[in-house]
Amino acid sequence: MQSMMKKDVPVSRSGAAESKAKITVLFLCTGNSCRSQMAEGWARHLRPEVIEPYSAGIAQHGMNPYAIRVMAEAGVDISGQHSKLVAELPLASFDYVITLCGHAHATCPYFPGRTLHQGFADPPELAKNATSEEAILQAYRMVRDQIRQYIESLPGSLPQR
Repeated sequence: MQSMMKKDVPVSRSGAAESKAKITVLFLCTGNSCRSQMAEGWARHLRPEVIEPYSAGIAQHGMNPYAIRVMAEAGVDISGQHSKLVAELPLASFDYVITLCGHAHATCPYFPGRTLHQGFADPPELAKNATSEEAILQAYRMVRDQIRQYIESLPGSLPQR
């Protein structure tokens, strides 16, 4: 039988505090420049106690400056993150791999664990016909906010492992 040492801190029979392992989540997109970077940034910002987030791409497109800018507006600094390929990641397996775009979902390499798809519109595609800087930023902000809402639902909305 477990006792509680401090509020909400499980204690083993020996009296040592038990730590719950974070779940590892890979956010995967085509170029790892925008949506997956935003998702990794939000997970680090909103769920650091329960999610160990990573992001990568099928290709490497570099960091999108508009993604960096709109995340900074929301108080999340992703400027230190960098665009990377799956092969560059320190882990070979993840508890969950979440594809964020249709191309990554269709071409996702095999990962042990659960692979899920949660698609979001491509901000550069949404902004391609924008006639002002503000219109471009609005497209990025919309997707940023949708990704935030999704990350806020984690890990509770994920299927059981």
